[in-house]
Amino acid sequence: MIGIDEVTLNFSAGSLTLLNAILAVVMFSIAIDLTPGDFRRLREAPKPLIVGLSSQFLILPLLTFALVWTAAPRPSIALGLILVAACPGGNISNFITHRAGGNAALSVSMTAMATVAAILMTPFNIALWGGLYPPTREILRETAIDPVQIAITVGLMLVLPLILGIQLNLRKPQITARIRAPLQWLSMAIFVAFIILALAANWGFFLGFAGAVAGLVIVHNALALGGGWVVATLTRLSPYNRRAITIETGIQNSGLGLVLIFAFFNGLGGMAVVAAFWGIWHAISGIGLAAVMSRTEAAR
Repeated sequence: MIGIDEVTLNFSAGSLTLLNAILAVVMFSIAIDLTPGDFRRLREAPKPLIVGLSSQFLILPLLTFALVWTAAPRPSIALGLILVAACPGGNISNFITHRAGGNAALSVSMTAMATVAAILMTPFNIALWGGLYPPTREILRETAIDPVQIAITVGLMLVLPLILGIQLNLRKPQITARIRAPLQWLSMAIFVAFIILALAANWGFFLGFAGAVAGLVIVHNALALGGGWVVATLTRLSPYNRRAITIETGIQNSGLGLVLIFAFFNGLGGMAVVAAFWGIWHAISGIGLAAVMSRTEAAR
């Protein structure tokens, strides 16, 4: 049987363009919840935001590298884990934080700020941690990824919709009030449907290799959630903020990960299966954790 490192999944240029557009709509649906005042308030009390972004872009990649070094998975699987950890927080983190009784405003602001920071931090972390692990270093050499092109892709797909959404909310709040909830539910439904349809074209490969990544993805996600909780606890944040940072660290933008995999790594099988399974599992674990957290009210 062909190895997972040799498999490339089928994903047309048109499908990639459509996925880019869907992610832009998802980001726009988050941005219309924000105003410039949200950022001003965080500037006045920045500690939770700084802790959250540090957990996202420093602690999670470090924990991921430790997992990869210890478990020594196939190179494409290892690079998939590194790439997912390098992505900003996922869009469903805001919904899950709200369900968990955490600081949803902090969650939304973390998603927004992490999205902007991802222009630099995502290509940096892929290059840094992927380059430090010899098997993944070879993949990076063979694909010759351009960090500038990754930054441009992230910027156009995530940051531009973020700016447009904030501007619409600022100038036409009556419109955003009407479309906010329907747009968020619709964008998530379209995104999930698209991922399912995209995987259908590669269903045999996905089922054949999902078992090889399932355990690692579950452990990786547990490390992300646990790392977020530990960092927030050690920095003495309130339980209200701690819940937001825990969930934000454990919910990754796996859709962005898939875009980068198909755009820059030719749909490399191990990477794509990791990102796809992450997209399924982090929703399950996040919603389950929120159900447990919501049983008690978090002190602010």
